Amino acid sequence: MAAVRDRSAPKRPVNLSIDSDLLQQARELKVNLSKALEERLAAIVREERARRWQEENREAIEAYSRFVDKHGLFDDIRNRL
Repeated sequence: MAAVRDRSAPKRPVNLSIDSDLLQQARELKVNLSKALEERLAAIVREERARRWQEENREAIEAYSRFVDKHGLFDDIRNRL
């Protein structure tokens, strides 16, 4: 699977709306908002890509599972020959 992010890509400023109380707490705790958002956003992208891959490949995965249920793993088949 392709990398989630290109660390050499330039940074881009964005405007966000954030709950003011949460923002105040994060600032009091000296949370690096840009870093926290990038890390969480990368995790969300990874999770969504994995979910979509599973969805797109569901039929093949199910077919392979049925094959394994019926015949065993490929190594098991080779060992029986």
